[in-house]
Amino acid sequence: MTIRYPNGKRYEQKPLQKKTATQRKLSFSNRGMSLEDDINETNEYYRISQIAVIHKKPTPVQIVQVDYPKRSAAVIKEAYFKQASTTDYNGVYKGRYIDFEAKETRNKTSFPLQNFHEHQIEHMKAILQQNGIAFILIRFALTDEVFYLDAHYLISCYEAQESGRKSIPKTEIEKYGHLIQLGYQPRIDYLKMVEHLYFSTPTETPN
Repeated sequence: MTIRYPNGKRYEQKPLQKKTATQRKLSFSNRGMSLEDDINETNEYYRISQIAVIHKKPTPVQIVQVDYPKRSAAVIKEAYFKQASTTDYNGVYKGRYIDFEAKETRNKTSFPLQNFHEHQIEHMKAILQQNGIAFILIRFALTDEVFYLDAHYLISCYEAQESGRKSIPKTEIEKYGHLIQLGYQPRIDYLKMVEHLYFSTPTETPN
């Protein structure tokens, strides 16, 4: 199947790599799940526990060519993304709109700003202007560390690219962001940080 972006460029999906025996024997602290899997699992826990309703945004696709090899089956041969995607997840928590992006890097010391697009930054700005809560979750894959970073700081870093900035050093993410302790249920409890930053009194700190 061929999928194309709104500008007509072909979407190339990276082939899945088989895990080695060593990778399959990962400890609990790094189970080999993708960041998306962990967040989806966390969001399901929030939903079932009636804590929040947050979902991954579907990507709108326009189908342009379909083959029907059988009456009971249809095969999509070509499709286009209808529009550029904004951020990965959105929903509601305690009456506040939540919107965030999740990114993963194998870089040890920094997070490249090229992983973000201008339309995503503009989208986050619009959320903040409407008193919504916007942030990003960044996973450093080699150390299995997940950080919560507020959209205000991301936006300031992104706009500094005009001055030659290319990335956010991990030391800055550690200083201005918040390390999320990985758990079991939920796996990545990012709402603990949202609660601390937006709903708690100034003297309260997350456990």
